[in-house]
This record gives sequence, structure tokens and C-alpha cells, in this order.
Amino acid sequence: MSKIKLITDTASDLPLKQAEEAGIELLSFSISLGGESYQEQRDLSKEEFYELMAHSEEMPSTSQITAFTFQEVFQKYYEQGYTDLIYVSINAGGSATNQNAQQARDMLYEEIPEAKTMKIHIIDGENYTMCYGYPVLKAAEMAENGVSAEEIVTYIKDWLSKIGVYFTPMTLKYVRKSGRLTAAAAFAGDLLGLKPIIRISHGKITTPEKVRGEKNIVPKLTDKIIKVMLPDSPYLVIQGSSSELADKAEEVLTQKLGYPPVERVKIGSAVAVNAGYDLVGVAVLEEQD
Repeated sequence: MSKIKLITDTASDLPLKQAEEAGIELLSFSISLGGESYQEQRDLSKEEFYELMAHSEEMPSTSQITAFTFQEVFQKYYEQGYTDLIYVSINAGGSATNQNAQQARDMLYEEIPEAKTMKIHIIDGENYTMCYGYPVLKAAEMAENGVSAEEIVTYIKDWLSKIGVYFTPMTLKYVRKSGRLTAAAAFAGDLLGLKPIIRISHGKITTPEKVRGEKNIVPKLTDKIIKVMLPDSPYLVIQGSSSELADKAEEVLTQKLGYPPVERVKIGSAVAVNAGYDLVGVAVLEEQD
């Protein structure tokens, strides 16, 4: 009989309590700021980290989850008799964490050959925040209901092949530092009062739209979402420290689509480090070409 464990990392923005209730192993990124190091969601709440960022002149940084950590986790579940581990990672294009998980799988199988009876499925989330956290949550429900590991992996990969997130950061200095925008583009945006709508999908980051003035962000963002989304599909509203624009986006989309988002997500430290602690966004399943 199959015994399946879902694993993800805190860049998924899956709340720790929700993950624990669903039986999901949530691995924390280490965040450094002001000479201190914090385990995401375990040492500080999201709100506490926003406050630290807002009052620090330093730029925070993240450390990848190591192969040693993954090997310990994988071995623990092998010893507990699991037949399948399904780990969905932060975008492999933006972190070596996925590669470290693959290395840990190889190390475990080399050191304990009989552990190969336990399949370790490692999936590139190709995105950030609940773009990959949400399907992990649904996958845990599927595992609880007796769905096979192969069907669960297929479901996750199908979701990830369609999901895209569109977001606007309120300040450009974090996306500039992270390389999400070039320094020149960010500088020009600051001078002209322009803010980008940034899209992340299939591991790629683009800037399909620019918005002038805060009052135009939600109309532009929601219009874009309605144009690209699969009809009648679920969507997620994403926010940072302030809820005002996210409230408006949720209200507009609920009215125009006729149904609310399946999740309202607050970004965590690992995402805030690269996108800023104040943003508004929507994750949506997109029409495919």
C-alpha cells in the first residue's frame, strides 16, 4: 500500500499551521537581515519581517536549503516506511534548492541502496509563492483520499504548466537588486512614476505592462487577468504588508468573474526579499497558446 508524503519549502508561502494540518513537510529558508539570521515562518511572522524590512537600511538575503537538510528529511521518511516523497520546489531558475534536493536523493540512494524502494519525485515549481504552494495543498488532500503518487505528480505538473502570476511591487529597489528588473528600467520607472506589472510563468520573468499612478494598478492588473485566464478557473490574490490594493483587486475580480479567489495569500520572507514587502498580485491559470 502506498504511503505518500508531500514536501515543499517556505517560498511557497504555504502557512506553517496549514501545512502541519495537511501533513505537509514545510522546509524553511534562512533569511539574513541586520546581522541576524531567521528561519522563515519559524522565528518571525510575515508581519514581523515586513516591519524589519521597512526599518532596515540593509537589503535582506536568503540562503538555499542544503543537500544535507534534504538528505536528513528524505532518510527520516524512508525510515518511517513511506513509499513516495513528492517535493515541489521554488523556481529552479532562481535558486539552487531544487538541484540540492536532487543531489540529496542521489546521496541517499548511494549510501542506503535499499532506500531506492522509496520513490523521491522532485518537481520544479517554476514559480514562487502559492503558485506552487496551492497545488501542494490540494495534492496532500489527494494523497489522504488514496490517489496514487503518479496521479498526484501529473496533477501538480499540469497545474504548474498553466499557472502564471502577475504582480506590481510598490517599490522597485528590491526587484532591481534581485535582477527582476534592470537597474536602468527601475531607475526610469522611479523617475517617471511608472510601476511594472511583472509576470512569472514557466520560470521566466517578463514585464508585459507598465502602469502610471497607483490608482491605475488594480484596473490594469484585473483587466490583464481576465484576458489571460482560463474560463471558470481558480485564482489567487496576493498581497504584502498592505491589504488595500489586494482588497480592491479581489472585489473587482469577484464582481467580474462571479466568484471569489480560492486563496488570499500574504507573501513571506523569501518572496519579499526579491519583490519587496508591499505588492499586489494575482495568480491565475492561463489560456495556453
